[in-house]
Amino acid sequence: MIGRRHPYYPYLEAALEAASLARGIHLYYLEKGFTEGTKSGPTDLVTQADREAEEAVKGLLLSRFPEAGFLGEEGGSEGGKALRFIVDPLDGTVNYAHGFPFFAVSIALEAEGAIQMGVVMDTARGEVFYALRGEGAYLNGRPIRVTGRESLVGSLLATGFPYDVAKDPENLTYFERALRKGLLVRRPGAAALDLAYVAAGRLEGFWEVKLNPWDVAAGWLLVEEAGGRVTDLEGNPYRLGSRYILATNGRVHEALRRTLLGLD
Repeated sequence: MIGRRHPYYPYLEAALEAASLARGIHLYYLEKGFTEGTKSGPTDLVTQADREAEEAVKGLLLSRFPEAGFLGEEGGSEGGKALRFIVDPLDGTVNYAHGFPFFAVSIALEAEGAIQMGVVMDTARGEVFYALRGEGAYLNGRPIRVTGRESLVGSLLATGFPYDVAKDPENLTYFERALRKGLLVRRPGAAALDLAYVAAGRLEGFWEVKLNPWDVAAGWLLVEEAGGRVTDLEGNPYRLGSRYILATNGRVHEALRRTLLGLD
């Protein structure tokens, strides 16, 4: 169990409460109905639930920790980076809008130059993944670990694509290489949950191109605290803002990296 004396434990408690608020907003609009808008293009959707969930999360977190900055998908950046929450109030909005039950709220805390706390709450299933740096990763209060699978053959992988693939087709090349190798690849549509699934041993690996900090911050910590590895496609340690993210159980990491780059 995570020790209550951990310096970032109060932030975890608040993040879990905030995630529950966001989940409640998701569920409310699923029942009531919602309006849709678009952002960067016709398939980049935003709903009332996205905006209201972010407002609720931001309001709770900054009322508890007014010294913290905030970076959210819908509202942009506020405050500094020395201590800040990084939030996706509804990761998987397209799934949400279609009633496809794979979407979540993601909340991370960046401090001392690293992600120190992460929460990913699956709205449809009510599953709560969380981690504090140095304390392991948990699902609904139970420790989770990445899988021990050694071979890329038989591993279950996930990826994702940008809203306009025609304008940004790079990942199609990596996807094709994986498929031509006969690898098992899924495209669920919510990076925060994809990363949480790697941490929980439901996937061996996940990769994607051009994700934003709010898509990956919490899940990145989950994978590492569950014993996995997170890098860019060159094998360098992952940094927020990197163009590529590759997260695996560690054992299939190099084989998957080489496959995606066409080196094997």
